[in-house]
Amino acid sequence: MALGTACSAERPPHTAGSGTSASFPAAPTAVRPPTANAVFDYQLGGAYPPPETVRAVSRDRTAKPAPGRYNICYVNAFQAQPDDTGSWEDDHPELLLRDEHGDPVIDEGWDEPLLDISTGAKRAALMQIVGPWIDGCAKAGYDAVEPDNLDSYERSDGRLAPGHAAAFARLLARRAHQRHLAVAQKNTTDLLPQRGRIGFDFAVVEECTRYKECTDFAAAYANRVFVIEYRKQDFTAACRAWGKKLSLTLRDREVRPAGAKGSLRRYC
Repeated sequence: MALGTACSAERPPHTAGSGTSASFPAAPTAVRPPTANAVFDYQLGGAYPPPETVRAVSRDRTAKPAPGRYNICYVNAFQAQPDDTGSWEDDHPELLLRDEHGDPVIDEGWDEPLLDISTGAKRAALMQIVGPWIDGCAKAGYDAVEPDNLDSYERSDGRLAPGHAAAFARLLARRAHQRHLAVAQKNTTDLLPQRGRIGFDFAVVEECTRYKECTDFAAAYANRVFVIEYRKQDFTAACRAWGKKLSLTLRDREVRPAGAKGSLRRYC
């Protein structure tokens, strides 16, 4: 996902995973998960002072946390930023997923090359890069981390499987918990049944109303779910159905900072 944007706006609907009514897994004692139904601001396109009513904020890992809020650190853990493609090719070409011609496999929605998480050795090598990003979130004072593009396997032309994503997510969660950070599951109901084994503590979900996933995530995470909707009709429906239980926000798809042309931000 490119900085300042959200996950693929046209991701296909997922089939709800089984076992979502299981009890919410307890987080490690040194980790502080968010509270349910906290007013939430999604600030990936640029940091700005949140309104007084906002209690939780998600920002890119390069930004500082918002004082006095529950802060979630965004890390693009499963794909490369478009403007970082050259450095990955120069420094770590073996860690980019390749097609049959040797070219990087690209998430065409956001022009992001997929990282190769297909083997234990490559996942370990990627942790040498992504792990310090998580460390930086902790050092900056964040409370939690959201590793994005957990569902990159859906865009891999069959070169990656859900098991690869789960295995890498377990490494990310372990590193985050070692740094006393809670960990969010970002999208994809496919991996909900494995949430406890992976180590997820809550969820950050895009368009769960549009794709009819809110019930599954709410049940899995005891309403500790931050929802971002990008269409007004979905946000209205979400507020009507979930406004007293989940953290809901309406954003423009580019998640522009407050005051920028085209910026859209509402809460319920």
